[in-house]
Amino acid sequence: MLTQDSLRAIARRFAIEGNITDIKPLGSGLINDTLRVCTDGKDDYVLQRINTGIFKDVALLQHNIESVTAHIRAKLEEQGVSEVERRVLRFLPCPETGRSWWEEDGGCWRMSVLIRDSYTHETVDPAHSRIAGLAFGQFQAQLADLPEQLGETIPDFHNMELRARQLHEAVNADAAGRMAIPEIAALVGEMQEWEQEMCKAERMHREGILPKRICHCDTKVNNILFDADGQVLCVIDLDTVMPSFVFSDFGDFLRTAANTLPEDDPAADKVDFRMDIFEAFASGYLESAGGFLTKVERENLPYAACLFPYMQAVRFLTDYINGDTYYKIKYPEHNLVRTRNQWALFKAALSKVPQMKEIVERA
Repeated sequence: MLTQDSLRAIARRFAIEGNITDIKPLGSGLINDTLRVCTDGKDDYVLQRINTGIFKDVALLQHNIESVTAHIRAKLEEQGVSEVERRVLRFLPCPETGRSWWEEDGGCWRMSVLIRDSYTHETVDPAHSRIAGLAFGQFQAQLADLPEQLGETIPDFHNMELRARQLHEAVNADAAGRMAIPEIAALVGEMQEWEQEMCKAERMHREGILPKRICHCDTKVNNILFDADGQVLCVIDLDTVMPSFVFSDFGDFLRTAANTLPEDDPAADKVDFRMDIFEAFASGYLESAGGFLTKVERENLPYAACLFPYMQAVRFLTDYINGDTYYKIKYPEHNLVRTRNQWALFKAALSKVPQMKEIVERA
């Protein structure tokens, strides 16, 4: 546990203005440790310890973030947008190194300017889903002409072919002896029936008909900052910004937002896919991103809505077969419960693909 004195010493490695008056926890993020650095100057700051267990290449991580934020800032300034500093994150350099991160005692830190009078929302309803669609679609649109080459901060993060291979490997190894359970064998069989269809994004990319874009890859409502009037300021939490298919931002949002239950609720028979959330998010997304999407990307948005519950079901089942070595569990059947939930969501989404197609065509 770092003391106030040690935290202040780390904070002063960055080009902050004013004297530090307090450092206290900020937010409830699950990946990085996040602190608010209060000063007697005009700005407060956000100090984060980067989780290098997940983000192993900090130089690449920060290169991505710096490239993205600089590109968005330049576009906003060119458009004459007011209060640009409130509409894009700004990370500070360390005067000693010129880099936007500082390494100390095995930890890796970075600092950004706190956007004052900004708020996040946890609410997932049609109104907020439409706003999220607009915000993440605009984020992709702003970066569609990014000249910088970005790398993958988490390699193969949303690669369905990799997740399918991992399931095959888990089945063959049967490390926890769970393939003898009839339900597990049946689930594996059902998933493998859909494997080729769900892996089509990677095939289309190899065929040259599906491009990779700069995507956020963690599209949740609470990764958007709002002002006091409920207007979007900017998209935050940029660690997973990297090249991916647009399906990542579209499908990942719907996997959680359109589920009628949390992903580990055991009542799988009550899981359904909310079409009001799909329609709201899709309408916002297509309004802001529609200008750069190709015909293939647009036509496959319903596929994206099915892909992500399928992918997560595969990942949960793989971990269960392996003996629960990746995801934290609260009880022995936790990963199996999650699998059932996500598999039910996948089937519910599949049943609504015709409706989804009509909505996309109308938009």
